[in-house]
Amino acid sequence: MSQLDEALSRAANKLDPEDHQLFSAIADSYLYLSEVIEDKQTTIAKLRKLMFGSKSEKYKDVVGSATGQQPDQQPESQDTAGEQPASKPTADTDDEDNDTAFTVAEDTPPEKKKRAPGHGRRSAADYTGGQQVTVKHPELEPGSSCPECDNGTLYEKTPKVVVKLVGQAPIDATVYSMQKLRCHLCGKTFTAPPPVEATGRKYDCTAVSMIALLRYGSGFPFNRLDRLQGNLEIPLAASTQWDVLSSVAPQFIPVHHELMRQAAQGDVVYNDDTTVKILELLKANKQLSEGERSGIFTSGIVSTTADYQIALYFSGRQHAGENLGDILKQRGVELEEPIQMCDALSRNLPKEMAVILSNCMSHARREFVDIYDRFSNECEYVLNAMKHVYKIDGIARKQKMSPQERLEFHQQRSQSTMDDLHSWMQRQFDEKLVEPNSALGGAITYMLKRWDRFTLFLRKAGAPLDNNICERALKRAIMHRKNSLFYKTLNGAQLGDMFMSFIHTCELCQANAFDYLTQLQRNNEQVLQHPDQWMPWNYQQTLAAIPAAA
Repeated sequence: MSQLDEALSRAANKLDPEDHQLFSAIADSYLYLSEVIEDKQTTIAKLRKLMFGSKSEKYKDVVGSATGQQPDQQPESQDTAGEQPASKPTADTDDEDNDTAFTVAEDTPPEKKKRAPGHGRRSAADYTGGQQVTVKHPELEPGSSCPECDNGTLYEKTPKVVVKLVGQAPIDATVYSMQKLRCHLCGKTFTAPPPVEATGRKYDCTAVSMIALLRYGSGFPFNRLDRLQGNLEIPLAASTQWDVLSSVAPQFIPVHHELMRQAAQGDVVYNDDTTVKILELLKANKQLSEGERSGIFTSGIVSTTADYQIALYFSGRQHAGENLGDILKQRGVELEEPIQMCDALSRNLPKEMAVILSNCMSHARREFVDIYDRFSNECEYVLNAMKHVYKIDGIARKQKMSPQERLEFHQQRSQSTMDDLHSWMQRQFDEKLVEPNSALGGAITYMLKRWDRFTLFLRKAGAPLDNNICERALKRAIMHRKNSLFYKTLNGAQLGDMFMSFIHTCELCQANAFDYLTQLQRNNEQVLQHPDQWMPWNYQQTLAAIPAAA
């Protein structure tokens, strides 16, 4: 560093002040970066964030709010200046056909409602899982005379609500001490009978559900819950938690199989992979022959119909395409081929099962986001076109259009934008405006090569734009991996996959996962007889019918 300081001092007389200041800043940055690299606590992720900032793919973070290129203009260059601009890739473009039944919402921000003083972010109606207590007026009731004017009659209004939150242990315990008496003469003992709530198994169904929900729903490792329960003086060993879950797992297997069978009947299936560590398989890698697969993955599969959505997880050697193929083997022969949404990796395709393939537009968009700093004008044009398509799709979703209505809406509003985008990308190569081997050329080639798959939403009713729903589902497995690092055995991984499938499916169907897991245990005999009636989207109706049948 001293040599660098001397060089900068000598250059001070030969460089402009601005240039000297620039090189001084570069030297300081180099010194700081060297110190960071030498620090053993610095990770690659921390270094990337330090050098390049946090990565975001949001349009406003990539393009910014103020750019030189208007959203309705093609990127101009020496070869393209003077050409007719492409159609506007914005959702608020005025269309010549004003007879369409659909309307495009304006880009006006909604007015924020002013909250009453002291009002929280959540309303009392959100606390459906809390204990509900009705407080009657101590002196008055509906129909009574008004004590103020003596002439009016009181009637019921919406009650005033106060929410009180208390803390408690995730797994609570009650200790029952039954009195024991002994005769001093004959020695016979007499023990008080236990109350009804003290009978049965030690670990209640609710305890099993809570452990599963913490472990596989919130990524809470067994040892962390062990420590938390110890601090609350209600000990629950990590090994005991595993024993509790593994002992009741066979009760859930028929429902899990039924969940997979119903997933095979979906209209649209999404799939993707992420990595996972299973120590048993990692150990077995040492005995593998050359060419045998050594990778270990967790596959996420989301199957959707008009009425419900199902999430499934599979951990092991198989890729997402192979796991999807196993699921689709249970598909009804009378059903047409499902739409499959995935990224462009070949390992996501089910080799033996026929599907209507669609590729993720978010992955294509990312190709241009990553090179925006080098080809800002060209990338901005592509991003604007995709922004338009997503805005149209958002309007269709907000207006709750049917798949056929959504298809027609996109054909009216998005077809011309995508046609112009395709023509523009093809022209970059035909007129030699872009080098095919450049980063921009690679991004354009990526889209052109799979154009039919990216634009399936313009030809097939129900075809999605992206694979984001599956990417979000995989975040649960990634959260588990970050918190617990690994599974010990393949059996443990499969048990985790089953519980994660139940929990995330409940979230997709807006069902109470804790109540669902509890009811499966309490009604085990009925579940074994008719597992199809105990899905997250219909188990409440089944519960309601049980007393009537009895």
